Amino acid sequence: DAVVDAASPVGAQVVHLRNWAEQQAANGASGDRDLAPGHSPRAWTQISLSGRECVGASCQYVGECFVQAARAEAAASQLVVTNHAVVAFEAEHGWAVLDPDVLVVDEAHELAARVTNCLTDELSPQMAERAARMAGSYLADDTQDELRGVVERFTEALETADPGLVRGGAILTAAADLRNVLRRVMSAVGHDAGDTRREQVANVVKEVFDIATRIAGGDEADVIWVSARPQFGSQLVVAPLRVDTAIREAILTHQPSILTSATLKLGDSFAPIEAAIGLGGPEAEEAVPYTAADVGSPFDYRRQGICYVASHLPPPGRDGTSDEALQEIADLVDAAGGHTLGLFSSMRAAERAADFVRYTTDKAVLLQGEGHLPDLIAQFLAEPALSLFGTISLWQGVDAPGETCHLVIVDRIPFPRPDEPLIQARQEDVSRRGGNGFMDVALRHAGLMLAQGTGRLIRRTTDRGVVAILDSRLLKARYGRFLLTSMPPLWMTTDRQVVLDALDRLGVVGTVGVDGPGPVREAPVVP
Repeated sequence: DAVVDAASPVGAQVVHLRNWAEQQAANGASGDRDLAPGHSPRAWTQISLSGRECVGASCQYVGECFVQAARAEAAASQLVVTNHAVVAFEAEHGWAVLDPDVLVVDEAHELAARVTNCLTDELSPQMAERAARMAGSYLADDTQDELRGVVERFTEALETADPGLVRGGAILTAAADLRNVLRRVMSAVGHDAGDTRREQVANVVKEVFDIATRIAGGDEADVIWVSARPQFGSQLVVAPLRVDTAIREAILTHQPSILTSATLKLGDSFAPIEAAIGLGGPEAEEAVPYTAADVGSPFDYRRQGICYVASHLPPPGRDGTSDEALQEIADLVDAAGGHTLGLFSSMRAAERAADFVRYTTDKAVLLQGEGHLPDLIAQFLAEPALSLFGTISLWQGVDAPGETCHLVIVDRIPFPRPDEPLIQARQEDVSRRGGNGFMDVALRHAGLMLAQGTGRLIRRTTDRGVVAILDSRLLKARYGRFLLTSMPPLWMTTDRQVVLDALDRLGVVGTVGVDGPGPVREAPVVP
């Protein structure tokens, strides 16, 4: 057992995690990380192994391993409930554990993103240095020196590179040099099923070798970029340019599949999701026959909620949230008496808005980053008068029915950053194939995020409230119609006073109107 300094912050977390793991094992529990005590990524790395490092049956702890127990249970079960990542991993590895007769994928709008994540690799100087350090005792002195040299050159190439897409140059050369030396290192380390330590070292070295090989290969089906990490420096990332074929061939043709989600339609069409998962186009349709159906909703959106577009505000700019938008946020939260989920395009925007509301009103705001996010969400659900502001983690999966959430604020249309490497590469790919990169990639991303974010408001048939979108482009830009038809069909208005009155009324009598969400008279629906 390694010695742990329990007095240090990371050491204390490691001790808590170990005690928790022992209790989980003693009780026959799952060891699910989501149930673990609060911890940093660094603490988790001290008590966990990557999938590649796992030596399977050779491990002395195989009898108490949570992963092995879960795999065994899944293999013996008739019904398995798991996440998208496991489905993607299983498909990539030939359905080694799961072999479903029927696959049901809920929240299927996320499937392409989850498969992309599964097929994405990262290579950092820390990974290369760790592999070199672990392999050192198995290498001759000259091989050790050569390995240290290529790791140093790889690190230097990364440190001097600008973040963004890699289209050639010194980084790919450094990755190729690393690959070439690691090939000889793997030969020197060897593989011995009876030597657990040697096997683990071989797995670590092979992981770095495989990723370096993929990067150095320069496959046109991959996108490579430098990612800057605030605490740990730059790393290389390689991801698939497209995953439609992988999903169609590895997942959907393996068995009959049912894909469900409240946001499978974007712009009032199934076409975007069909293209994302490989069902779009004549050839794909012939290979995988399918039926798409809209089964409707149990919610009466036009009576249960208002979509307010603050068309009087200036369009969002690069300088951050305007003073007018901050005042609008404060007025809305104040009128709602809290009960607000604020969805922002950046942490800086969320922080500014939270500070402004705290300073100008008496309403308490929880802010993502000021505590463990599951704890913040739990507090938000438990105390309805609170508001919760944050970014991407809150746009999906937050279920806050009833009195908790009367108001959802969206600060701007959630377009991806134009310099986000994978988005940039995919837009370029669509344009090369004669399509419109903005419409097919960036706009669809924004439509999905808006559908998910605005869907946080109405979670039960008894819920009432307001979605406030502080971006006038939703009504004024030519692409606005696509975004509007991607969202829940709430009653729409641009009348600020109608919304403030409705929120005030909601806090008093629990309804957003006398006969529906609007004022007594029927207001026009904004096209």
